[in-house]
Amino acid sequence: QVQVVESGGGLVQPGGSLRLACAPSRNIFSIDAMGWFRQAPGKQRELVARMFSGGSTNYADSVKGRFTISRDNTKNMLFLQMDSLKPEDTAVYYCSADLMGVTYWGQGTQVTVSS
Repeated sequence: QVQVVESGGGLVQPGGSLRLACAPSRNIFSIDAMGWFRQAPGKQRELVARMFSGGSTNYADSVKGRFTISRDNTKNMLFLQMDSLKPEDTAVYYCSADLMGVTYWGQGTQVTVSS
């Protein structure tokens, strides 16, 4: 099993930036993949970005060029750098960890983009 805890959400103006962080309870390299999902009110949860243990990444088309997923091996943390934020990025953002076919979720952190 693995537990993940997110941090870093908040309120930001359009065009601004935020960085989300996720701390897994086990070595990040022992996890098959970690990612960020988001869920806006009335919408389904959707993939934002994912990083596999080997370092490859994928992104939703809506965030390509604006968001960057990364990890810090020494701190054992996953990050999501979000730039050029838009109101439509407003959602609860969840960190995920895939381990042996099971997906584990964090509690979520609210990101609100509004003037």
